[in-house]
Amino acid sequence: MAARYGNALVLITEDPDSKWDILARRARKFGWWNATGQLGTMVFVRLGKLALQSRIRRYIAQQRLEVELPRSCDVVKVPSVNSEAFVRAVSDLQPDLIFLAGCRVMTKATLSRMPCPVVNYHAGVTPKYRGMNGGYWALASGEPDQFGSTIHIVDEGIDTGPILEQTRCLPEPGDSIITYPYTLAAASRAACVKVVEGMLAGHIDALPGVGQSRQWYHPPIWQYLWTGLSARAW
Repeated sequence: MAARYGNALVLITEDPDSKWDILARRARKFGWWNATGQLGTMVFVRLGKLALQSRIRRYIAQQRLEVELPRSCDVVKVPSVNSEAFVRAVSDLQPDLIFLAGCRVMTKATLSRMPCPVVNYHAGVTPKYRGMNGGYWALASGEPDQFGSTIHIVDEGIDTGPILEQTRCLPEPGDSIITYPYTLAAASRAACVKVVEGMLAGHIDALPGVGQSRQWYHPPIWQYLWTGLSARAW
């Protein structure tokens, strides 16, 4: 995207959620037992990224992925996509399009203050695999044909907006919940550029999601291990 739009592109980054905040929210929704199990999987993924650093670097180089902030565009840092700092930054920039990727869910209040269309890249096929780890859950559910990503218009729900593009691909040999995001990102680059170009030109159609709709979360660590052993979905 940076190579295509250069200094016309401005990146806004947000501070990550603390693990404690995530744990507390999940505990309110699922109870402390399941929330702690989900935290265990998050820790496993973090440690796995450290252990697989060399493999991940090779894959990034092979796919020519850009994982560092590009020098060709300005970068604005805000606490959250739902902060006043983000709203002010957008107001100052007056963009033609906002493209979200890997950030917090934009609240209804924030969305209502956006001066332009907002789209989101989601690493899962919606509406069936909304939320977290869409690629993993498709494989764990025995649906490898649903391993893919979605670019959609942001509405008031979580990954529920009208669909602009979907990409399906196959996991790479040795892939796991640790590396699926890289595989999906690599396969989705052309779709991301296509959506941005189409939205800016005003000639891209959005289709409503049809079929079963479900929001997914991190699997508790014991469920992750059991699914890996029984279904060979890691």
